[in-house]
Amino acid sequence: MTVPAIATIDWRGRAVELELRWIAPERVGAPLLVFLHEGLGSVSMWRDFPDRLCDAAGVRGLVYSRPGYGRSTPRAAGETWQPDFMHRQAHEVLPALFAALGIDTGSDRPWLLGHSDGGTIALLYAARFVDRLSGAVVLAPHILAEAFGLISIRRARTAYEQGDLKARLARHHADPDSAFYGWNDAWLNPEFANWSIEDEITAIACPLLAIQGLDDEYGTLEQIRGIARRVPQTQLLELPNCGHSPHRDRPEAVIAAVLRMIGGDARG
Repeated sequence: MTVPAIATIDWRGRAVELELRWIAPERVGAPLLVFLHEGLGSVSMWRDFPDRLCDAAGVRGLVYSRPGYGRSTPRAAGETWQPDFMHRQAHEVLPALFAALGIDTGSDRPWLLGHSDGGTIALLYAARFVDRLSGAVVLAPHILAEAFGLISIRRARTAYEQGDLKARLARHHADPDSAFYGWNDAWLNPEFANWSIEDEITAIACPLLAIQGLDDEYGTLEQIRGIARRVPQTQLLELPNCGHSPHRDRPEAVIAAVLRMIGGDARG
């Protein structure tokens, strides 16, 4: 693994530092795969999955922590994320990061791999920047709020405030309150009950792979099946014996599916 680095972007008039890690940058000319973490994730919470996948596919990788997460700039004092927070990440933060790193997504179109909230961000980016992406892989994404998933999000709040979740997150986030409450408060905002991106994703034109576990505690299979109904080129993978984190519960199956999608012969 390489040493984590920092990129600085201007986000809504504020200088924000983003923790990031490159994987195999020496594979010049190989496709770039960008990893978008879950609602409580960070660079370190991916563990070795990005390295394993990039090595198997022979591609370059970019892993980063969104604002408020990991070693990136925490939320500003009093900053509350609204139900459009994933839109802002897809439409503002990710393009700003590409620009700061000198990545020309017009000529060097990346692949996105997003988990949970990161999967939703990948979908929103693909729908907005239709000609600047080679394809996307989404693991347990959200396209609409479900009462089923909101129950698990409320349980996470109890685990954070009364259990050991805060201590566990503190190993991965410089400011765990910034990460947890940014995500949890936004999802439990009463306005989120009617949240949906079902209409927006119909604009997606790139290849798309949607993966979900049959035992996902944060969403039903309607999340990925709903994508397939609206984006005809979607490939689905529904995994048994798998919860909300397919890349942790069934890594070999996920890697094999991604290789089929992006081409296992893309070795640099």
